[in-house]
This record gives sequence, structure tokens and C-alpha cells, in this order.
Amino acid sequence: MRKDFFQFLKKLVETPSPSGFEQPMQRVVREEMAKFSDEVKTDVHGNVIGIKNPEGKPRLMLAGHCDEVGFMVRYIDEKGFISFSSIGGIDAHLTPGKRMQIHSRKGPVLGVVGKKPIHILEEEEKKKVVELSKQWIDIGAKDKKEAEKLVSIGDPITFSGRLERLQGELVVSRGFDNKMGIFVICEVLRRIAEKPLAAAVFAASTVQEEIGLRGARTAAYAINPQIGIAIDVGVATDYPGVDKKKEGEIFIGKGVILYKGANINPRVGEMLIKIATEEDIPYQLSGESRATPTDANVIQLSRAGVAAALVSVPLRYLHSPVEILSLEDLENAVKLLTAFTLRINEEINLIP
Repeated sequence: MRKDFFQFLKKLVETPSPSGFEQPMQRVVREEMAKFSDEVKTDVHGNVIGIKNPEGKPRLMLAGHCDEVGFMVRYIDEKGFISFSSIGGIDAHLTPGKRMQIHSRKGPVLGVVGKKPIHILEEEEKKKVVELSKQWIDIGAKDKKEAEKLVSIGDPITFSGRLERLQGELVVSRGFDNKMGIFVICEVLRRIAEKPLAAAVFAASTVQEEIGLRGARTAAYAINPQIGIAIDVGVATDYPGVDKKKEGEIFIGKGVILYKGANINPRVGEMLIKIATEEDIPYQLSGESRATPTDANVIQLSRAGVAAALVSVPLRYLHSPVEILSLEDLENAVKLLTAFTLRINEEINLIP
């Protein structure tokens, strides 16, 4: 991956954007989309949409959600310790002993999730997961008054951490779910900017996916696309303890994930597979017997119905501070969606 692309990805994942607090992230997205779009719009919910060739046919929506899971300040006690709740689904196993960033109006405030040391834990305590409501963040304040000068009720919180390289093409960070999807749609916009284009392309950086697919629902209604593709992470199963008979077999570094199932329009799904095969883009198949828990779900059901599909990048340890993906898989997602966008025209048959 080119150094400037890597730096953009790094900027995306290190910019805080818990659901409902995506504005810092969307400012970054607007600036990037403006370089390659005919127009960039922001709606009342905060969805940012880069538009290319608006009068083209068919209308194609590429959707990546910009929000990440996180936490929120709920209560500050008399000693300055902070109680918090989750934004989105986070395993309570993960938080004790972690560094946190509280994003206040005055700037980020570092804190840690405290926990009694093992020396003084009772045997039964060692076996239990401590509920989030019984955990606390210590920012080093001496009392409530000092803490309230730094943070407020309702401030969003994220895991503290940065994007780092592992071995080969693997990288680790919080927030790849789904800031990597924003990287993909912005990069697709860049690659089609000077190419002949039949379709109208609406690249949507959607909000509030982690708390109910909310942004994509309203964005799809406004865009009214004929084709809608969600770009999101997919659960890798290439590590110990995963039941592949139940979850399928998905590897990091072996290509994008393409899907079959009720949430996928057969024509669009087949075309994605055909293009990947012809362009020698590695892919893996996943069967989804129900609606996917992604923006593709609500895009498909917008208005009178949309020919929906889902393209995913395999991710290990999602909704944790140590999500891992392959930069090669990310590049292959960009290649596939760029090729798809350039190939479609108004003669495409979307009827199953």
C-alpha cells in the first residue's frame, strides 16, 4: 500500500467516531471525498455522501459505516471515578485494565479501567465477568469537582490505541470496523474520478450502524438507488476456538468475502463473483441464511426494494481494541468495487 494511502487509513482509524459522535470522522471524510466527487452532501443525521456522475444510470450506492463501538460517561462519583456504558456491542471481558480516551469538549482525557488486583480477589470473583455497570474509569482526578472540570456526562469514550503493523501485510488497530469501509469507498471514488462512467455513484459514509443500521436506512431512502452495496468487515475464523461448522471458514489474507443468501440480490452477487474471477481478484464465499447485520440489510428494504449486496474484508477480533486485517484484502476490495462500478450500465438486469 502506498505510503499516502496508509497514512489516510491511519488517520481514519485514529479519529474517534463512536455511534452518535461521528462528526470528527465525517470532517475527515468530507475533505477526502471533495477531491474526487462532483458534489458532497451531509444530511441531518450526519451521513456524508460523495456523488459522482449524478445523472447517470443506474443509481449505485456504496455504503460504509463510519461509526465505531465505544462507551459513554454515565456518572461521576464523589472521588472522581467514572461509571460508563457501552455504545454498541462490547464484551465486558475486554475492558478491565485497558487505557481509554474520553473525548470531552476540551479535548481527549486519558483514563484507565481499574480493577482489584488478583492478590485480593476472592476465588468466586476470579471466575466472574465484571459487568460494565460495575467497572470504572480512573482519570487521576482527586475528586468529583476536579473530574467535572475535565469530562461531562454523555462524553463519548474509545479504547486508546493507534494503527500499527504486525508481520507481512497485517495491521492492528481499534475501529477497523468499519473505518476500513470508508477507506474503500473513498479509494473507489479516487480511482473512478477520471474514468468513463455510466452509473451515478453515491458513496455514503453512514452513521449509527452499530446501534441499529440507522444512518444507512435514511441515506438509502434519500438516494433511492437501484443497486446498493455495503462494505463492511467480516468475521475471520482462522484462529483457535472458532467452530467452522457453525461460522464458516474465512481467512485473513485470502481475499474479500462475497456472500450468498436472502440479503444478496442474485444478479448482483453473481456479477461480483464473475468480476472477481475475470480480474483475478481473490475472494472467499460465505453463506448467510438470514439478513446480514450490516447496512445491506436496510438498503435492500428501502422504498420499493434495492438490489443489495455485501462485500467484506476479513477481520480478526472485531469490536475489540486489537482488530487485525490484511492490507492486501483491503486493496482487493477496492479493486473489485472499482471494476464493478465501471462495468455497470442502465442495461443491467437486476430481476432474479
